[in-house]
Amino acid sequence: MSAHATHRLFVTGASGQLGTLVIDALLARLAPERVVAGMRRPDGEAGARLSARGVAVREADYDRPETLAAAFAGIDRLLLISSSEIGRREAQHRAVIAAARAAGIGLVAYTSVLRADTSPLALAGEHRRTEAALAESGLPCVILRNGWYTENYAASIPAALAEGALLGAAGEGRIASAARADYAEAAAAVLSAADPAGGADAPRIHELAGDGAYTLAEFAAEIARQARRPVAYRDLTEAAFKDALLGAGLPEPVAALLAQSDAAAARGALFDDGRALSRLIGRPTTPAAVTVAAALRR
Repeated sequence: MSAHATHRLFVTGASGQLGTLVIDALLARLAPERVVAGMRRPDGEAGARLSARGVAVREADYDRPETLAAAFAGIDRLLLISSSEIGRREAQHRAVIAAARAAGIGLVAYTSVLRADTSPLALAGEHRRTEAALAESGLPCVILRNGWYTENYAASIPAALAEGALLGAAGEGRIASAARADYAEAAAAVLSAADPAGGADAPRIHELAGDGAYTLAEFAAEIARQARRPVAYRDLTEAAFKDALLGAGLPEPVAALLAQSDAAAARGALFDDGRALSRLIGRPTTPAAVTVAAALRR
């Protein structure tokens, strides 16, 4: 048995939407005793479900660095799933990186954002700084620069059906999104690979996006086709879209981020045609129409 076949793999944020899917993808590849799930509340329902599947569950709180040293004991490879707490993420990620270095972890994979080094997305700044912190740490690392999740737009389907309109500010920008599960499978592939940080087939930076792309007008048309109800795309200015999101009850920072992301998408920030994601997972990425269908069934 090769050495890598005995590595223990740790997933941070394992109770979140992406983390849950990464654990599922790892368990499809590996024995459960090789997988360790980190979360803020390991004694909750999510922790109990994973424990029942034979996965070790440990407390790992980005905001409590003292939990990380014990969490990372005996770990060979770590997936750092980026925090959802915008504005606090850099400090949280640096705490994880410091603990990983102290624990002697052999590889850190990090979920960044598509073309983080040049992206006009406002959320790219914290990712760039985290990537820099990883480079400074000296830890072997792989950067998973995830594109947009199709679910980000599918979440608007109920409102679009109710209003007969999908609102946005992306203009004619094309969005090469993929399903969250596709990105989770990519993370699992990297984390469990024999040589994830080296070789021509496994570069240290992966620019990940869906095989296909669409405008929001095309996305609205797909919703209308499947739901058999009229849904049109209504393109707004960034400011007007932010106001609409605020009116829908979103917190100001979230509304600002989503509106700015759409505006950046209009300038190509969410488009990529390199197909690195499908190569990494060994199959085509999930078409947007499939994600729309799943959302309509709920």
